[in-house]
Amino acid sequence: MTDLKIGVIGIPGKWSTEVLADALEQKTRFRCVVDMADVALDLETRALMAGETDLCQLDGLVIKKISQDYSPATLDRLEMLRVAEASGVKVFSPTNSILGLVNRLSCTVTLSNAGIPMPATCVTESTEQALSAVLRFGGAVFKPLFSTKARGMTLMAANEGEATLRQKIEAFRAGNPVMYLQQKVNLSGRDLGMVFLGGNYLGTYARVAQTDSWNTTILHGGKYEPFEPDAELIELARRAQAPFNLDFTTVDVGLTDNGPIIFEVSAFGGFKGALEGASIDAATLYADHVIEKVRA
Repeated sequence: MTDLKIGVIGIPGKWSTEVLADALEQKTRFRCVVDMADVALDLETRALMAGETDLCQLDGLVIKKISQDYSPATLDRLEMLRVAEASGVKVFSPTNSILGLVNRLSCTVTLSNAGIPMPATCVTESTEQALSAVLRFGGAVFKPLFSTKARGMTLMAANEGEATLRQKIEAFRAGNPVMYLQQKVNLSGRDLGMVFLGGNYLGTYARVAQTDSWNTTILHGGKYEPFEPDAELIELARRAQAPFNLDFTTVDVGLTDNGPIIFEVSAFGGFKGALEGASIDAATLYADHVIEKVRA
């Protein structure tokens, strides 16, 4: 037992937030769950207040979830936490690491620059360029730059015809001026979540579609199953997460006819998939990791 004061940035009442807070409380006798929507930053006094608690006075902060939905405002919340970090509070994962992941394009560019295999990707503000990419790819998934669990994604197929595609592209573009689209690949209804703690591999689970949905997310009816990857696949996932310097993450991997590809590296990682699909108590392991780092 330790007397460290370590808070959890998350969504009060949500399972992943509360289970991490439970694990930390069990080991430190301190519990603090913070919704960033309730936080006020006073730069004159260098105080970051969550109710009566100044987050700048804590020993550590674990960012389990920065907001319910990703948006540019998510970046503003991370900027506020940089003040606590500058005050000497150890933040997990570091704010600069998460800033490079919340925007899908930032994550993609880093992965591409590191030579990580990914689906063919086009980023453009031009309807004609987006149309050309869909026709070239045969089919594409249009993805908002800020989203999780496939929210806001739109599937478009080349055989829909140019007129229909232009209409659908313009509709997507209305809410997403910078359009990000990736080639639709055949995953046979399954993709993988490969879990890392402090850069070390913990295990893998599969997300398996249970409906005719084109994606496998639990939000769209998928379920978790165990999966045992080979050493080559583990090394690929390790290389994918390495540039981001994350304390805890899940690497999303697809297995295609042309070999494995990386979809993204998660800014926060998933506890439920790790537990249900791979029997990994990620919350407890993460709490131990955080305490060790704070005490170092």
